Amino acid sequence: MLLRAAAGVTAGIQGAVYLSGGAGLSPWMMAAGVAGVLAGIALSIGLMTPVSGAVVAMDAVSIGLSWLPAPAENLFSAPLPTLLVVIVAVAVIFLGPGAFSLDARLFGRREIIIPHLPRNNRL
Repeated sequence: MLLRAAAGVTAGIQGAVYLSGGAGLSPWMMAAGVAGVLAGIALSIGLMTPVSGAVVAMDAVSIGLSWLPAPAENLFSAPLPTLLVVIVAVAVIFLGPGAFSLDARLFGRREIIIPHLPRNNRL
């Protein structure tokens, strides 16, 4: 839950910063801002976690590598914060939504059952 919240809030703030750039926004900057806000909210609450985590990671990489010019202050201007957000988003993708998420409420929790195998004690 903490990983989801950290990556989601960071992506949401960066998306809001992009949208606050004013009237001179290109369609790509507008799309990056909206995607950042929506994916950040979805990741924070645990909705469609693998998809929203992938969108957050792609958004952070595209902003961090300056594929999209920043209209205002850029949280991902330095490589280290960009790398950390991408690593956290990828970790969330692999770990899944967790118990405290909308995905768990909507689709149920996954339970992994490891069957007990009898051991052969002969040496």
